[in-house]
Formats: sequence, structure tokens, C-alpha cells
Amino acid sequence: MSSYIPTNLISITDGQIYLSPVLFSKGILPAVDVGKSVSRVGGKTQLPAYRSVAGDLRLSYSQFEELESFSRFGTRLDESTRRTLERGWRVREILKQGQYKPLKASEQIASLLSVTGGALDLVPTEQVREVEAHLLAAVNEQLPELCTRIEAGKKLEMADRDSIMNKIKPVITPFEQVEEVNANN
Repeated sequence: MSSYIPTNLISITDGQIYLSPVLFSKGILPAVDVGKSVSRVGGKTQLPAYRSVAGDLRLSYSQFEELESFSRFGTRLDESTRRTLERGWRVREILKQGQYKPLKASEQIASLLSVTGGALDLVPTEQVREVEAHLLAAVNEQLPELCTRIEAGKKLEMADRDSIMNKIKPVITPFEQVEEVNANN
């Protein structure tokens, strides 16, 4: 990001990704800053399944990052803000990719669906990557036809989403932590 006009010209003509040194220093790899990365074609080149699962992910993740920076100033957070931050931290973990460990499109869809659908909300953030490995194995083993359809560029139907969620829920349940209930309530 050197200046406004060249940056916008690049985004109009073809697009660019912005690799953030801040994300890199946090261990978030690949260190792509989705807020500063731009594309002319964007979602037009995505598989339909991506669009249906991650439609508003970019916006919600940007809002999470902003909320995260503001939350550092205050100690008391309302329940809604706390949940937004918790979900955002899990999204961040899901977006991390191990070196030399690419995921197939169907695996990416399952991962994104698990986090945006709330299936990982009770999993401790530090265990999200471990749980992801288990849920991907379950999806690949138990839903091979669906994986093939996703890879072929077919649209993800509501029944497909339900099938994925039904297969991953039993895998995730052993990792869930029960939220503590305040005794004063």
C-alpha cells in the first residue's frame, strides 16, 4: 500500500492481495489482510459453495478485528460483544493454514461452515485446529459424494449444509467446554 490512486488502479484492473507483517508476526499464515486486499472479479470466480458459506465472512471478520482493537481499552464487555470476539478468534484459527498443507475446496467449505454456523462456539480456541483435523476426516470419510459435488462446482444446498453439520457435530462435541453459569443469576 503505497498510495491511493495506484492501489485503486490495481484493484480496478485485476486485483491484489496484501500480505500483512502484523498478521505474520501473530502467526497467521498465509498473512493475507482481507480488509486491504481487493479484487475486480472477487466472488465471480469462486465456487458457488464458497459464496453460500462465506458470503458475509469478510465483512464480519473486519468488524471483529475493529471490535477486538477497541475491546482492549475496556475491561467490561457485554455478552453480545464477548460472543462476537469469541467467534472471531475461532474464525482466525480456521483461516490459518499449515505450511505444505493445502485443503481441498470441500474441506475449506466444511471448515468455514463449522465456524460460521456456530458449531465451534464451545470449542476452546486453542483446540480449534485439532478439532478441524478431526472434522475434515469425518467429512471426507462419511460424505465423499458431497465432497465430489463441491469440487465439481455444484451449488451447496440447504440439505448439504445440514449433512455436513450433522456429521461434524459428534466429532466436535467431545471437545466442547461447558460455559460456566454465574451463581448470582
